[in-house]
Amino acid sequence: MSRLPFDPQADAAIGVDVGGTKTNVGIMNRNGDVLASVRVATQLPGRTVVDQVKAGIDEVMERFAVLQPGGTLRGIGVGTAGQVDCASGSIRFASELIPGYTGTPVKKLLEEAYGLPVYVDNDVNVLALTEKYIGAAKNAKHVICIALGTGVGGAVMTDGKVVHGAWGGAGEIGHMTVDFNGPVCICGNRGCLEQYVSGTSIGRRMQELLVAEGRPDEAVSARDVVERWLAGDAGATAIMNETVAALGGAIASLIHIFNPEVVVIGGGVAEAGEPLFAKLREEVASRAMSSQLESATIVPAYQGNLSGMLGAGLQMWED
Repeated sequence: MSRLPFDPQADAAIGVDVGGTKTNVGIMNRNGDVLASVRVATQLPGRTVVDQVKAGIDEVMERFAVLQPGGTLRGIGVGTAGQVDCASGSIRFASELIPGYTGTPVKKLLEEAYGLPVYVDNDVNVLALTEKYIGAAKNAKHVICIALGTGVGGAVMTDGKVVHGAWGGAGEIGHMTVDFNGPVCICGNRGCLEQYVSGTSIGRRMQELLVAEGRPDEAVSARDVVERWLAGDAGATAIMNETVAALGGAIASLIHIFNPEVVVIGGGVAEAGEPLFAKLREEVASRAMSSQLESATIVPAYQGNLSGMLGAGLQMWED
């Protein structure tokens, strides 16, 4: 399928969420109602990431044409892993989780293929739009979003707009220094927040603790650590206390810098739920100035497997 039916006033848009393993592609309206969606592998031998994105778009358009014959689209919004140059819509840097993706001109390739306007942004920035339109930050203008997963992603919204910085690299909250003598991070810095609060780091630190105690060198996930913590395990409690201290300190600093109304936290680690959020709110309260804290709430993110895809598509309703 090539050129798609364009109408700048249409109430439907394509959203694409490019992850390291899977890519979700869907058509939704500005209320976040999904009209059709598909999931494709991000990487297949002999095919580029954009090849896979186009395969997903072609498939979802076939479904849309059946559901709404003659239906039109505002455009295509893409949220993607990696650092995005927002002006050009190209991938400035991507880790080896997606080999060969760095430098890909995603916007250019999709506009040439489909003749629609295309917007491309970082995956956590588009998650912030999900929160703005249909999630925990609805009606808020000053928002911090933090995603605690394999790594730690972030987004900052001021006056209702995502802050992009000089080219799109703003919001790298995971690489705030929380311990200047801490371990070396993949970014080359020391003591980054990601080294203490990502799911990867929580599991790694628990495993190191078990080895130090002479216990079996078993693989431990963040979910395992949370389960042990909730069951009262002393080692897991120590790991989670350190996690909460690091994250609480970072959030207090962000509150002081940006004066947000809402701090939204999502990702796999946040699935620990209220036990984690209660401890985190206590930690932030012990560190943040009361005048700043009284206007900021700390809440869990919108729950939904398609939240990244929705946020990607919702770019088409941003000014």
